[in-house]
Amino acid sequence: MDVAEERRFREFVSARSPALMRLGFLLTGGDQHAAEDLLQTVLARAAARWSRIEDPEPYVRRAMYRQQVSWWRLASRRRETVVADTPDVPGPDGTHAADTKLILRHALARLTARQRAVLVLRYFEDLPEAQVAEIMGCSIGTVRSTAHRSIARLRSAAPELADLRTPHHSLKEVTS
Repeated sequence: MDVAEERRFREFVSARSPALMRLGFLLTGGDQHAAEDLLQTVLARAAARWSRIEDPEPYVRRAMYRQQVSWWRLASRRRETVVADTPDVPGPDGTHAADTKLILRHALARLTARQRAVLVLRYFEDLPEAQVAEIMGCSIGTVRSTAHRSIARLRSAAPELADLRTPHHSLKEVTS
C-alpha cells in the first residue's frame, strides 16, 4: 500500500468506524467485544486489498455480514452474554429508552443469526429486499419470509415492544 492509499484507508477508518461499530454491535447481538473483533478483522482484510476496492463502504459492510455469518457457523465462536434482567415495566424516570434498548437487545439475541442479519440489513440498514437477498446469498422470497418470521418471533419473545409499532419508532431510533 503506497502513502496515498494508506492515507485514504486511514481517512475511511476514521470517518466510518462509529457507524461500522454500530452495525457490528447489532450483528453480534450486542456483544461489544465481538463487534470490535468483527470490525478489526474485516478492516485488516480490507487493508490488504485496499488498492483494488473502488467503493469501500459497501465492500466493508458486506464483508462484515459475511464474516459474522462465518463466525455464527462455527460452534466454538458462540458465546452467551450474561446480563441482568430488565424491569417488566419501564420506569417513569426517563429510563424508558434505555429499557427499550435492553429489551430489544435481548429479543434480537434470541433470534437465529440469519434472522438477526435479515432484520439488521432490512430495517436498520434500510436496504431493499433485493439487496439484502444479494448480500445474504438467497432469494427475495427467502428475505421476505425470514423477515416476517423474525418479526413474529420478536413480538412473541418481547411483547413489551408492541408500542414500537407506532410510526414514530424505528429499529434505528431504538438502537442508536
